[in-house]
Amino acid sequence: MRIISGGSYVPYRRLDRATISEALGTPPAPGTRSVASYDEDATSMGVEAARNALANVPPELAPELVLFATSTPAYLDKTNATAIHAALGLDRSIAAFDVVGSVRSGMAAMQLAGSASQRTLVVRSDVRTGLPGGADERDGGDGAAAFLFAPAGADVPAQTTALGRGAATLEFLDRWRLPGEPASHVWEERFGEHAYVPLAQAAFTDACKSAGITPEDLDHVLVSGPHSRAVRVASKAIGVRPDALVDNLSATVGYTGAAHSGIALADVLETTEPGKKIGVLLLADGADALIFETTDALGTIKPRRTVAEQLAAGVGGLSYETFLTWRGMLDREPPRRPDPVAPAAPPSLRSEDWKFAFAASRCEACGERHLPPARVCAKCGSIDQMTSERMADVPATIATFTVDRLAFTPSPPLVAAVLDFDGGGRFRGELTDVDPAAVKVGDRIEMTFRRITTAQGVHNYFWKGKPAR
Repeated sequence: MRIISGGSYVPYRRLDRATISEALGTPPAPGTRSVASYDEDATSMGVEAARNALANVPPELAPELVLFATSTPAYLDKTNATAIHAALGLDRSIAAFDVVGSVRSGMAAMQLAGSASQRTLVVRSDVRTGLPGGADERDGGDGAAAFLFAPAGADVPAQTTALGRGAATLEFLDRWRLPGEPASHVWEERFGEHAYVPLAQAAFTDACKSAGITPEDLDHVLVSGPHSRAVRVASKAIGVRPDALVDNLSATVGYTGAAHSGIALADVLETTEPGKKIGVLLLADGADALIFETTDALGTIKPRRTVAEQLAAGVGGLSYETFLTWRGMLDREPPRRPDPVAPAAPPSLRSEDWKFAFAASRCEACGERHLPPARVCAKCGSIDQMTSERMADVPATIATFTVDRLAFTPSPPLVAAVLDFDGGGRFRGELTDVDPAAVKVGDRIEMTFRRITTAQGVHNYFWKGKPAR
């Protein structure tokens, strides 16, 4: 299981847990949790994590297969990985599949990638929530991680090698959610501890044996799972050195489900050194353990932003009422405007390169760049002399903007701006993750993949601008 590159995505917004306590009169809890914005879901966060992981990957190492893992898919009976594939601008010959349904799906996707014969991009993403006042709401978090894996035997400068793995599977009822339900059901904590700890010990022991090491030989150990009590007890029961246990990010991010061990692993790979042994243990519907060792190629392909940088850039102060509204738990009066209309399938297909890959066109005759792409050059009139250019990673500057308090948006007011891209091209679109009182002409902007609206059961994905941080 050889990782070529990795990256993460932690949403910009944070909810102080004390805010929940103040609103509901529950016992106070320390720390914050990450919160996907009103226009984010598992798919859009997966795109951002994948962009981060692939930012500095050379073209010859581009993915040949995409696997998307989540317990909160935006669609059922439709592949979500295809939207990630399209947003990354990957070739149509590259297959994209979902590995969804539970927290364990994230580990499953990585193990499938480890045995694949192609360079495989694994994207792990989750939006974790629960009923108001519950532990899942308080201790959960939202985020995504992505890793590009090298096929076995390929001559590729991988940053890790796989030393061993172990698994223990047992059917028992600890956590479950029926289709259409807003939150999971959880059995009593002592039962979860009773079931999980022996499985954790068995899987981790087998992984260490297959790697030819003892638990004490590990330099970093990541233990995670939705059952916090079982995770705490298992961390002490698997025989690793206490100083090897890494920060599980529970105080700042919260538990991010199928993405969590991936975000924690990305954080370790961004801060450790070559020659270090890393153990990953996941407790979810059983136990799965992986043992990695970092190579001399560690750090040769870096993400655009590290986990630490994203944590530092996050902003708190989100109100509990806004959080509940974004989560669909609080049905508030909408703006006095017509409801959004679902995008039609035929035009969406015809404009896929623009809508998902955010590809503009540049005139071969005069060099004018067009957003959206055009067949006829607006400057010199040339026809069908265009070259496609992907704009998702091109920064821009605000030329002018407006704060619209009447337009439909789940999080008013809507901020629209005219953006001038570096190298040419002008685009009018929405801004997100922005303070309407602080935005100004001249601000630097980067693009982000978001869900514009959801209407008639259809998610309308497109690109928005956000402040460059």
